[in-house]
Amino acid sequence: MKQTQDIYILGGSQTDFARNWQREGKDIYAMFEEALREAVSNADIEPGQIEVGHVGNFVGELFTGQGLLGGFFGQVFPELAALPTSRHEAACASGSIAILAAMRDIEAGHYDMACVLGLELMRNVDGKTGAEYLGAAAWKGREALPEHCDYPWPHMFDLLTQEYDRRYGINVDHLNRIAEINFGNARENPRAQTRQWQFPEGAFSCDDDLNPVIEGRVRKQDCGQITDGAACIILASEARAKEHAAKLGMKLADIPRIKGWGHRSAPILLETKLALSADQPLVFPHASATLTEAAQRAGFAQVSDLDGLETHDCFSMTEYMAIDHAGLTAPGESWKAVEDGRITRDGNFPINPSGGLIGLGHPVGATGVRMALDCARQVTGRAGGYQLPNVENMITFNVGGSTTTCVSLVVGVGQ
Repeated sequence: MKQTQDIYILGGSQTDFARNWQREGKDIYAMFEEALREAVSNADIEPGQIEVGHVGNFVGELFTGQGLLGGFFGQVFPELAALPTSRHEAACASGSIAILAAMRDIEAGHYDMACVLGLELMRNVDGKTGAEYLGAAAWKGREALPEHCDYPWPHMFDLLTQEYDRRYGINVDHLNRIAEINFGNARENPRAQTRQWQFPEGAFSCDDDLNPVIEGRVRKQDCGQITDGAACIILASEARAKEHAAKLGMKLADIPRIKGWGHRSAPILLETKLALSADQPLVFPHASATLTEAAQRAGFAQVSDLDGLETHDCFSMTEYMAIDHAGLTAPGESWKAVEDGRITRDGNFPINPSGGLIGLGHPVGATGVRMALDCARQVTGRAGGYQLPNVENMITFNVGGSTTTCVSLVVGVGQ
């Protein structure tokens, strides 16, 4: 496995995921502009220092009628009027793919500073329409058919729940607990969509009134949010990061950096993925490989050697899958980490201290970028109310489709 150079994160920004931009009379450009300006300010750079721009976005054409987004850089800052840009799509992993592309630009020596901006405006349509648009990440006409479900992605991850139950057995109380933890973490995050939400006693149970069924075993509290939002990070080569550190009177080792990465893709059909793994211990071996490769590229023998995980919890079942695929438990035994309290903020391997997609929110194209930014904040002690103690290295796990695209990044400081 080839080790690549570290890529430094000089700074970044995240919009408030509780905002409804259409109600404010603002469009996707306004979201892009705010995120970009705040990231440039946070990184303490001049706009003209950015040498290349990468955008993560899934379905801007469907939600906003806007497809070409790279030209927004030059619209915001005149200094970026001739900036080389590109847009990247990998469903919910679009932001992470944009990060990988920017990393490759820097590693190749083409540029020393890159801006990665992920965004999605999604709350301008009703929930049913939004669910249909998001169904573009499944194989249209082949799975999640209208005659089988009302909501494509809750249906698809209910199928994953059924597969876990068939292989190992599953207790949905553990899924309810994952949701409860993530909503609880979000209360401490000033940018979380659900930070002010209140839940009655029994809301994290199988009570059909307090926690209604959406599809199969997937209930309301199991679901990640439909969210408007953007996240942006400024990436730099080691040479440029050294210059930046010297200018600010910092140590290079104190600037967070991407130490390792993993990236795998699988066949688009969920049924094909499940057939491929039918005789294997894990449901999604490629997802496990993604996490393991990222950890090992960063110099760690296993994922559990890191200090925590920002994972894709588009549904509580997705996080349940990530637990055993990260090697925290034996295959099918993710419930042990839930019951033992390992994944809470005060556990020995916290997951989603930010609140995750369930609590913080899930603007699809922004999620991978937001995960990296949150890890950078954690390892530099800048996460505020949801800061973890004694954190030096964290890992992300970002999924597009039914784990069709998987990306993992290790973000850390120090050696």
